[in-house]
Amino acid sequence: MAVVSPAQVQRYLSGLVYPSSREELIDYAVEEGADEDVIDTLSMIPDDLYHSPEEVGQAIEEIQESPEEE
Repeated sequence: MAVVSPAQVQRYLSGLVYPSSREELIDYAVEEGADEDVIDTLSMIPDDLYHSPEEVGQAIEEIQESPEEE
């Protein structure tokens, strides 16, 4: 599973109304035709309420920096 960049994810979140939960982000991305890597990346960010695209991007950067826990 590849973690994608915040810019790649934002392509599928354009037009989303914030604040949005992680599940709302995932649902919106699916509706916009996001691929599996984008959906997987969103599913790895903390289950939180996001108030802006910048907050989503920050969460993605944080999961990229931390080692995978499995």
